[in-house]
Amino acid sequence: MSRIIAGAAGGSPLVSVPGSLTRPTTDRVKEALFSRLDAFDVIAGARVLDLYAGSGSLGVESGSRGAGSVDLVEFDAKASAVCQRNADLVNTVTRRKVVSVHRSKVESFLDRTAEAARWDLVFLDPPYPLDEPALAAVLAKLVPHLGEGAVVVVERSSRSPEPAWPEGMERFAEKKYGETRLWFAEPGVEAAEGVDAVDGVDLEVGD
Repeated sequence: MSRIIAGAAGGSPLVSVPGSLTRPTTDRVKEALFSRLDAFDVIAGARVLDLYAGSGSLGVESGSRGAGSVDLVEFDAKASAVCQRNADLVNTVTRRKVVSVHRSKVESFLDRTAEAARWDLVFLDPPYPLDEPALAAVLAKLVPHLGEGAVVVVERSSRSPEPAWPEGMERFAEKKYGETRLWFAEPGVEAAEGVDAVDGVDLEVGD
């Protein structure tokens, strides 16, 4: 059973999505990922976006570890319901609504998001069948919504090629863990220069 590893809700078991349509990040990979993110010092107070959230494991882990806000985006009805249960766990422990769930397709969510909305940490763990052009299109939609110094983490099969990074986003690290490979990217210089810090932005999207 997957669990929240650390933070306010550390040790709490997570609800898993029934069936085999989702591919949860293993605790081993999650622990290694968050160890690296802690070293980057990007979690505390961060605005976090978890796309293709599945059970919401990565997003709620961030919320447990002190993120300022977390948005989980998941279209599948069963997975979205699981996201809500895991979000409720963290929100109860932290005594504030840190994690919000949006039932939406990722592309639609980004298209409807307010232009000024920015995130500091973004997770993308798309289903393996999602092809590379579709992933590249999502990454391009994400670029205008990256805060200064943002970190983007893309989780793919170790057999998948490196994502096609759009203009305004650059890969700075990658790491393989068995069948999983994590790609780390950040805003390019031109994108970073065009970003103003925005707090408390309404997303203007439906749940």
